[in-house]
Amino acid sequence: MTHEQGDLRRSAPWTSRRRVRRGLGAFAAAAVTAGALTACGVGRDYGDYQVALPDYYPSDYASSVVEASKNEGGALTIYSSTDQQSWAPIFKAFQKKYPWVDRINATNLDSDEVFQRVLSEQAIGQTSADVIVTGAADAWADFVERPGTVAPYQSPEKEHLPDFAEALPSVYSLSVDPISMIYNTALLDEQDRPTGIADLAEKVTANPDRFDGAVTVRNPKGAFGFTVARAFVENDPAAWDALAQILPYSKNETSTGSQVEKVTAGEYSVGFFMGSPALTAEQRTGGLIKAVFPEDGTPLLRRGMSMLQGAPHPATAKLFTDFVLSADGQAAVAEGGLTAYRDGVERVDGGVPTYRDVIASVGEKNTILIPYTKASDEEIQQFSDRWSSLQAG
Repeated sequence: MTHEQGDLRRSAPWTSRRRVRRGLGAFAAAAVTAGALTACGVGRDYGDYQVALPDYYPSDYASSVVEASKNEGGALTIYSSTDQQSWAPIFKAFQKKYPWVDRINATNLDSDEVFQRVLSEQAIGQTSADVIVTGAADAWADFVERPGTVAPYQSPEKEHLPDFAEALPSVYSLSVDPISMIYNTALLDEQDRPTGIADLAEKVTANPDRFDGAVTVRNPKGAFGFTVARAFVENDPAAWDALAQILPYSKNETSTGSQVEKVTAGEYSVGFFMGSPALTAEQRTGGLIKAVFPEDGTPLLRRGMSMLQGAPHPATAKLFTDFVLSADGQAAVAEGGLTAYRDGVERVDGGVPTYRDVIASVGEKNTILIPYTKASDEEIQQFSDRWSSLQAG
């Protein structure tokens, strides 16, 4: 499950600041490891294999990174909250370029458990992962502050990416996923279909019986829900007025997957603050579900990626990081149903919009780049209490 699809329990990112030495066994049930993906030519000697590199890479990159990777056993381990369907084209393209990396294992933890697992391993000096990938912005901010976690790395691709590509020092963005809203086209007539949060508030106020209990929103007690909702209202404090009109008629859900499923089934007619799986719902449902970017503010959540200190395959981790940030890597990101953000990367036919597509749709001034900042337990509780009081009417 992705960080959008899994239940990002509130206790995970924030409680982990106090309990980082959880036993590794606690994660065994949560971690679903991808089967090793094997490239063509397993067992082949790649000692003389030459890789074409961009001319802007350091002159010693081939000897210090590429050749070093060949001596690391052909393995790469990623702790991630990204699902296997999204990873598949990325891994395929990476292994085509670096065919000696014939074993890539990626976990399916929820976002907060990614950090908990790493912290537990590092606490006993037993780092198993090379790279971590998750979009839990608040938890990232806490993680990077801890000594001995993120491996410092200056990617040669950085200068060819937007400034926001590096969310925190040595934490790069795999994708920049827009947070959307969806509605069921069979349940809402044209005049009731929202274009934004403020517009939905007006429609709910005009027709409360139509929307009573028919609106789903992401639970702000989870890391994903809190991060997105907080960014939205901090961008425009007047957004609380719109939420005050909507929330009495809404119900919380803990994942984008359940939101999409229940809007498709007709349990709800509309949902908002939804992650990347919502963007493919229209195609999957034959148009029954329509996804839109809120015109009054579309949050953009960067899916952070970094290498770990003590990684068992550091050179291969560098190859993977640089590849994902490259033009070919970002094209594979788009193919996997995530939002590519590198200039020049086009939307896949029938796929999700790129960052440039989102900007063209709502305008840059109507997007909200979610910062990687930490919130105190008090801030989180106050936000959740205010949300709950509005839902209670």
